[in-house]
Amino acid sequence: MKKIFKKIWKKFWRPILRSPIIQWILMGVAAGIIWFIYFTSKRRLNNTKSLKQYRKKPVIFVFFHGRCAMLSPVIKTAKIHGYCVASRHKDGRMMACLQRYFGLRAIYGSTSEGSISVLRQCVRLIKEKNAAICITVDGPSGPSLHLQDGALYFARMTGAPIVPCCFSASRAKFLNRWDRFLIPKLFGTISVNIGNPIYVDASLKGEAFEQKRQEIENIMIKQLRDMDAEFNLFQVEQGITANEFKELHRKK
Repeated sequence: MKKIFKKIWKKFWRPILRSPIIQWILMGVAAGIIWFIYFTSKRRLNNTKSLKQYRKKPVIFVFFHGRCAMLSPVIKTAKIHGYCVASRHKDGRMMACLQRYFGLRAIYGSTSEGSISVLRQCVRLIKEKNAAICITVDGPSGPSLHLQDGALYFARMTGAPIVPCCFSASRAKFLNRWDRFLIPKLFGTISVNIGNPIYVDASLKGEAFEQKRQEIENIMIKQLRDMDAEFNLFQVEQGITANEFKELHRKK
């Protein structure tokens, strides 16, 4: 009975959620909720003062898919007007609508679809407009906590630094999905960490390039683990794709 209800629910909602007007309305509400949580929480912002130097300088902000919710207000309050890379999938378009409320314009594409177009657009924006580019490095469907190559290509071709970003919360809810999307609860403490800039040498190729990718991935995972450990949060799984997560939960 539960499976039948889910199928009916999906058939009812999917056509509605494809409507741009509905997406803008829903994401407007979501943006309001994010601001409400942000301003009713205690905020502990580590190294966020460094964001000011990137208002008119090229930079590549990287973070994991499940940790983007509370970074948007931080970017907005720092008065950084940049771009976010979003997939062409329905979820990606909705996230692009949401980020538009925080001053970020969308560049559509991913590592699996439109990757060359995204690379060209991001490189052009960084070089010509000194733009800030925001990337969920394990999106749009995993593997979780895995740094894909895209951000490193942007950094290698433009000289812009990669800056790892993460947030955690003392009172949090993890969504039951592959990225364990974290939503802070009201009246808790939100901790935000902006990492140190990392540069990728233009000459890096092959094994050296992979070593640099692994180095940055390790930095990002440590950043997330340390922040979550401070609040004794659930340990997010690493290396799971969206499809693998669905299969795993079908068997249970």
